[in-house]
Amino acid sequence: MSSLPRISGRECVKALSKVGYVLRRQHGSHMILRRNEPFGQLVVPDHKELDRGTLRAIIRQANLNVNEFTKLL
Repeated sequence: MSSLPRISGRECVKALSKVGYVLRRQHGSHMILRRNEPFGQLVVPDHKELDRGTLRAIIRQANLNVNEFTKLL
């Protein structure tokens, strides 16, 4: 397993937009992303640096693995 990159919430959103997620709304420091085909919804915190566990959970919810995610960056 490759190590997780240390990225911000905004960098995470940019990477997820490459696989079809679109920023729908923002409530406070939480950005809500959605895609239609296949349907998926993610919540990404707008922090300067995401915790490793939080980033891993976001990647898992997007049905990606760490290697696929790092290629999107």
